[in-house]
Amino acid sequence: MEGTGECSEGEPRKRQKMSKVWEHFRLNRKDNTAQCIHCKAELAYHNSTTSMLQHLKRKHPLHASNSYTVANRYEPKSHTLDSFVQRVPGCSVVQAAEFTNSILNMIITDMRPLSVVEDEGFQKMISTFNPNYTPPSRTYFVKMMEKKYEEIKDKLKNILKETDSIALTADIWTSVATEAYLGVTCHFLGEDWKMKSHTLTTMPLEERHTAANIAEWLEEVIAKFDVPPEKVRAVIHDNGANIVAAVKILAEKHKWASVRCAGHTLNLVVQNALKSNQSISKCVAAARCLVEHFKKSELASTKLKDKQQQMGTASHMLIQDVSTRWNSTFHMLCRLLEQRWPVTAALSDPALTPRRKHYLDLKPEQWNIIEEMSKALQPFEEATVFLSG
Repeated sequence: MEGTGECSEGEPRKRQKMSKVWEHFRLNRKDNTAQCIHCKAELAYHNSTTSMLQHLKRKHPLHASNSYTVANRYEPKSHTLDSFVQRVPGCSVVQAAEFTNSILNMIITDMRPLSVVEDEGFQKMISTFNPNYTPPSRTYFVKMMEKKYEEIKDKLKNILKETDSIALTADIWTSVATEAYLGVTCHFLGEDWKMKSHTLTTMPLEERHTAANIAEWLEEVIAKFDVPPEKVRAVIHDNGANIVAAVKILAEKHKWASVRCAGHTLNLVVQNALKSNQSISKCVAAARCLVEHFKKSELASTKLKDKQQQMGTASHMLIQDVSTRWNSTFHMLCRLLEQRWPVTAALSDPALTPRRKHYLDLKPEQWNIIEEMSKALQPFEEATVFLSG
């Protein structure tokens, strides 16, 4: 038979001819092996297609759905009472495909690494749920994810074709691993007059973040989704000099409007105000130093927890402000006010006296400044939260 190699007369030939599994394997009679045409794996062949069907279920579940045929009726089956009682529920091809698709959706939804499917704990968990199901390899999930991405991208392309105009949000940010990325999101009004937002890309940036490069990257992103430049009305961005210059290039070239992020601008206003007054800037610096000490010292952190418990204060950790996180200075000062007395008591504890850490405590006038600042910054916090939403 063409494509299946030689076969003996009689029942094996009949079974081979009737089983569609041979659409995925090639038979080599010289060494009695069957080779998978998808992954080139070689299986021993003894006039039975069972091992080949199991291979398809484990490694190629999408191809296995059409591989069960009438020939399976010829496979030997056990009908003893013990085997019936002890039999573990099987895993059909449809179930295997559902399990595999569910794992893929979990990886995408929770943004887990693809390597999770090879982790011992994950495989034991899956085996507990259904011992007859073996997850495909990591490589298979990579291919599935790429296929899923293309499906979603095509779907989004069709959605964007129906829109008259869109706005883009562009932001360059750095990960914990100090890797730079450009995030681009599109926004438009749907048929129900509600705002729709879709992330177009989070692309790694390996070249210099010059204005010309950023402008080119943004053009590449919309071209990838078949969005003509004239459909883009505006680009929302922060106040970074490079991205401001990039959008200026695009404004001159495509007439895109440049819209600076109101939330980021408001945050810059607050940051500049905190630096303009010497008393305030010194107070914030002292508060930052105090919080940093409790973050770095395990002894001080333990003492703070003890004092919180003794005084009946909420067991909250102190907050360290970060310049790139909006309102983080406000959150740091508010948390310090909440934990003022446990913090003071922890710094005055005799166990910390030899280390002479009591000097880190803020002066009474600095605590007063913090209290006044928390009240003054509250409206900015509410405005920023509203604008960010």
